[in-house]
Amino acid sequence: MATDPIYGVFLYSTYGHLPVRHAEWALGPFFVCRESMRSVPENLMQMAQTVAEGFDLELWGLELLPKQPSGQLLRVYIESEKGVDVSQCEKVSRQLGAVLDVEDPIAGDYTLEVSSPGMDRPLFTQAQFERSVESDIRVKMKSTAVGRKNFRGRLLSVSDNEIVMQVDNDQHTLTIDQIDTARVVPQF
Repeated sequence: MATDPIYGVFLYSTYGHLPVRHAEWALGPFFVCRESMRSVPENLMQMAQTVAEGFDLELWGLELLPKQPSGQLLRVYIESEKGVDVSQCEKVSRQLGAVLDVEDPIAGDYTLEVSSPGMDRPLFTQAQFERSVESDIRVKMKSTAVGRKNFRGRLLSVSDNEIVMQVDNDQHTLTIDQIDTARVVPQF
């Protein structure tokens, strides 16, 4: 039975030692700011990877956002060839929440969100950029590159930690390590 992907978020929050669960869903893309996946501690990535693989899912990426009103925010994106549904997000959230409660890798209160990458999927790795060649993408650089920080255009190619984008009538080569955020632009 094929499932249509659902774009949304399953939230698991902790406040002290008492879990509080929320479910909020959006039928369509949602936009976020993020820390680079490269800044997420390796042990946290490994925990999320192990849980996702236990459900035959791909860990698409992680975002760890500090200084939220209720503590830090850990956003986990999961993916599969058939798409991701609500029950998969819930299962991963419950299992990963339990692992995080035991291992305690995040100091203080935190909120755990588990979702599909959505239509405006963030791009974290060179392999994900390669899968998105010929797509329109938005890129924000960590620092100014060729006189600007923001780019929106067609991803033409990827190689050796670099991407080539067609922006208006110009081609720009950008280093993946210098990219702060990158997202696919949904086509409707």
